[in-house]
Amino acid sequence: MSASETGLREQILKTAMQLFIQQGYRGLAMRQISEALNISKAALYYYFQNKEELFLAILNSYLEEIEAVIDALETQTESSTEQIRRFVKMVLEQPAEQRAIIRLASQEMTQLSAASREQFGRMYHEKFIGKLKALLQRGMQRGELYALNAETATWALLGIMYPYFYPVHSGSRPIAPETIEELIHIYLHGLSKPPGA
Repeated sequence: MSASETGLREQILKTAMQLFIQQGYRGLAMRQISEALNISKAALYYYFQNKEELFLAILNSYLEEIEAVIDALETQTESSTEQIRRFVKMVLEQPAEQRAIIRLASQEMTQLSAASREQFGRMYHEKFIGKLKALLQRGMQRGELYALNAETATWALLGIMYPYFYPVHSGSRPIAPETIEELIHIYLHGLSKPPGA
C-alpha cells in the first residue's frame, strides 16, 4: 500500500470513528462515510468490504494503541503502583472521542455477526484485558500489591474508569487532573482513613 493509500485509510478510520460515535453503528451507512470524506463509495469499499469490517478496524486500531501503552509501562518503571498510575492517566487523558471507543464497542457489539463478536473478544483479551491482568499479577507476585484474584482486580480498575468513557461525565472536555488522581487513590488505597489520620 502506497503512502497516499495509507494516508487515506487512516483518514477513513478517523472520520468513520467520529461518525460511529455520533450516530451509532446501526444509524450510520457507508454512503454517509464516503460523503463525509468526499470520496466515492467504490473508493471506500476498496479499503473496507463492509461497515462491519470498518468498525472492527477502528476498534482494533484503538486496542493496538492501548496495547502499546501497557507494553511501554513495563520498560518505563518497575513499580506496579506507578504502572497503574500511568496507565490510568494515559487512558483518561486521551481526547474524549478516543475514550468513547471502548464505550462504543460495548454498546454496539450486539449489532455485529457472531464471528465478528468472537474476533473482537479475542483481540480485546489479547491486547487489553489480558495484558492489564498480567501487569497486576506481576505486582502481586512481587509483593507490591495484595495477592487477590487478578481478574477481579482488573475489572475493578476498569470499573472505576469506565464511567469516564461516557460524555455525561466529561462531555468533550478533558477530565480534570484532580479527578484522575482521586480515581487512582481510590483504586490503590481505598476510601478508609488510617487510624489516627
